[in-house]
Amino acid sequence: MIDPTVQTQMLIRRPIDEVFNAFVDPAVTTRFWFTGSSGRLEPGAKVTWEWEMYGVSADVRVRSVEQPTRILIEWDDPPTTVEWQFTSLEAEATLVQITNTGFQGTKENVIGMALDSMGGFSLVLAALKAWLEHGIALNLVADRNPEANVCHYSPTQPSSAEGNGDG
Repeated sequence: MIDPTVQTQMLIRRPIDEVFNAFVDPAVTTRFWFTGSSGRLEPGAKVTWEWEMYGVSADVRVRSVEQPTRILIEWDDPPTTVEWQFTSLEAEATLVQITNTGFQGTKENVIGMALDSMGGFSLVLAALKAWLEHGIALNLVADRNPEANVCHYSPTQPSSAEGNGDG
């Protein structure tokens, strides 16, 4: 049995509180990752994230939120664990590290899920960097797999679910 650990990271040239908030506040997260959310990431919360362009959603169970340094969730079925760690390197720079563990299934399936996770979270961090540092929505998640798009999603036309949980 294999038990891969997926890790990726990116330096974001913004203050730690702003970078942390980008992942807990769906009004911000929908600018660079998913298209809708049923709520903010808060300890014990259960939220649903939606990717309208792909016609899919994920149930998320928030295990821990330690502002502004750590977020821990479980998602998918079977569930995997995702941890974000935020480290302030200077007043205007934050290192974001994402770790995904707990992949289950056959060896081939586990390898495929781990590779998809690495690629996906790397794209999310690149999109976050472009959004927070330059105000540019790169549409990386929507454009990653255009053949799988089920609708003509346009990030300039926010979905009806965008920011539903802004508190």
